[in-house]
Amino acid sequence: MTGLLAQATVKGPHINWDALSPLIALTAGACIVLLVGLARSSFIRRNVVPVLTLITLGVTAGLGVWQWDVNEAIVAKALVIDNLTLTLMMIFVAGGIAAVLLAWRSTATAEAGEGEYFALLLTSILGMVVLVAANDLVVLFIGFELLSIPLYVLCATHMRREQSLESGLKYLIIGSVGSATLLYGLALLYGAAGGTNYADLAAAGASISDDVLFLTGVGLVMVGLAFKASVAPFHQWTPDVYEGAPTPVTGFMAVATKAAAFGVILRLFDVALIDASATWAPAFATLAVITIIVGNVGAIGQSSLKRMLAYSSVAQAGYMLAGVVVTTQLGISATVFYLMIYVVMNLAAFAVITAREREAGIGDDISSLYGLGRDRPLLAWPMTIAMLALAGFPATAGFFGKLYLINAAVDNGYAWLGIVIVLGSAVSLAYYLRVVAAVWMRSPSEAPAPLVRASARPVIAGGSAEADDEARAAGREPGATSAIIESDFDTSEPVRRTLRQPEVVFVAVVCALVTLVFGIYPEPLFNVAKDAGDAIQSLL
Repeated sequence: MTGLLAQATVKGPHINWDALSPLIALTAGACIVLLVGLARSSFIRRNVVPVLTLITLGVTAGLGVWQWDVNEAIVAKALVIDNLTLTLMMIFVAGGIAAVLLAWRSTATAEAGEGEYFALLLTSILGMVVLVAANDLVVLFIGFELLSIPLYVLCATHMRREQSLESGLKYLIIGSVGSATLLYGLALLYGAAGGTNYADLAAAGASISDDVLFLTGVGLVMVGLAFKASVAPFHQWTPDVYEGAPTPVTGFMAVATKAAAFGVILRLFDVALIDASATWAPAFATLAVITIIVGNVGAIGQSSLKRMLAYSSVAQAGYMLAGVVVTTQLGISATVFYLMIYVVMNLAAFAVITAREREAGIGDDISSLYGLGRDRPLLAWPMTIAMLALAGFPATAGFFGKLYLINAAVDNGYAWLGIVIVLGSAVSLAYYLRVVAAVWMRSPSEAPAPLVRASARPVIAGGSAEADDEARAAGREPGATSAIIESDFDTSEPVRRTLRQPEVVFVAVVCALVTLVFGIYPEPLFNVAKDAGDAIQSLL
């Protein structure tokens, strides 16, 4: 007997390391960034660590391009590396690159530690890729948690701001409720189907489509994912978390987290649960209408730009649900296309907000944009283009995105949902054009007095022990001059000044240009979205 056991060998699943290479790059990059961030040199922490993060994201994108059209299930079919996964991964990478540039000189990175901050960012992106590539319920939950836990911490990295800590705590509590709901739903799906692989769910779909256990599991999974996608009425956390989190983190969450949530919704519901679409599609359609109404109405009265964009993101989630509801290749492609343009539209706006928070000294209030058209045209035009694109104006990518979604809805018998999208877009003009008016038609003299001093405070060498402790807490060497540009919260009379933020302006300008280019010539993005839709449809 002992001899037989000795001869037995454990054979693991075959792994396609080439297809897995983007995930390996993210994992290795996060570890390297974390270790390099432990260096004592402030130059290494403030400059080398962000550069290594950008290199990691660039390598990941390159490996994704290399694996284009592979369309293969790997690791015992627990993960699917196909064009949908790779397209969404490029969205995560784009959001990550923008977040790194926006956070390069923020106090949040210094207070949290540069190595920890950027390692958490890479780990969250890794979780997003695992989530959208998941072909198994267990892997889905692992990706969901790997995405969420780093974001809970990142929201609270502005540790000297009460709002940031409150944001992280709210996201943790509400996110945990969403995770628990999702996990319970996944357990019920496993109990009904008898397996955790998406193929098991698809095979059992027709026979259990009216089973109470199965339907309860589908409902709980819908609720859990709706929390993450900011779908009403499960959106309550979004405005508070968006407002309190550091703006680079808010911008990253607004685009990447939403893309991850809709990526897993597309793969789970339009592949594994496609046979039960007669049950969940009407529920999603109802949620889409509620979400569009709540998001657009909630945004109208907001003076905080981040809260306004939070409600805007709720409304945008309602538009994208239309692509899920129609359960066709056209609907999948339309949703993917909208996710791609949603990234650049939002990042342009968040880049401008980041710059004005540091310059104007009145936070993210809409009055920080007063006179921007005259004083800072390189920021004024990106904000204007972003608002017009989000509203769906012609000659912007947002116009084609909404047109694509409406076409998909009408094509599959949901013309009424297309009408709701049109009406929602019309209502959204009330708050998007208000921002444009603030940029071009208001004078800086109309803005309230700033509450902070927008400056970089030097720390004098040989100062007091208290000053040295303050410098260390902020991530600076005692006796060094602060290289971090951020607002100092004091009550003295502020000095309004224009700060040099080339990396922030670069993000705003590039995203605005991309929005315009694909608003005039959207064909390349249409082709990518079609490839993604074809890939997921081939698994049906």
